[in-house]
Amino acid sequence: MALFDLHEPIHFSVPDADLCLYPNFIARDKAQEYFDLLYAQTPWRNDPITVFGKTHPQPRLTALYGHEGKPYAYSNVVMQPHPWTPLLTYLKEEVEQIAHTQFTTVLLNLYRNGQDSNGWHADNEKELGRNPIIASLSFGAERAFHLQHNTLREEKLKIPLTAGSLLLMQGTTQHYWKHQIPKTARPVGPRINLTFRTLK
Repeated sequence: MALFDLHEPIHFSVPDADLCLYPNFIARDKAQEYFDLLYAQTPWRNDPITVFGKTHPQPRLTALYGHEGKPYAYSNVVMQPHPWTPLLTYLKEEVEQIAHTQFTTVLLNLYRNGQDSNGWHADNEKELGRNPIIASLSFGAERAFHLQHNTLREEKLKIPLTAGSLLLMQGTTQHYWKHQIPKTARPVGPRINLTFRTLK
């Protein structure tokens, strides 16, 4: 079986967005191998975040890797990057071939169980520039990825992000849409998500 299966990408026909899902970007056995390595070797941290004037621990663990001197800031959290590891460099280069861009940073998120989550937001920080390309690579347990248009309330999407899947968000997506990984009462195992970005 090929490691990277680029067949049958799914393009979502929704207004004001460019969304494409590669459900089998990484073969399942390799996806499990990479999950185990990332889970064990990543220096996970739990920073407090400030949302709507209130500060509380993030409901997930994170780690940032990237080019030296390029921190990433969101929700009053400023993260300094670790240097790229061989595995993350390899994954970045494979994703770059599909996204047709070069990424400078990757944010790793560890959702330990169904109570870990990521609230409604858009990846629209000024450091990302206009119309950023965000590549989201998933390992571990499947979680639902929700999107909603900012003004067209009837426009919603729910995308299952399975182990080894790659989701590309491009064009004006971050201007017109917000997204989240909601909590779930279902018993689910841990999930690791890699979000590749280009800091200007």
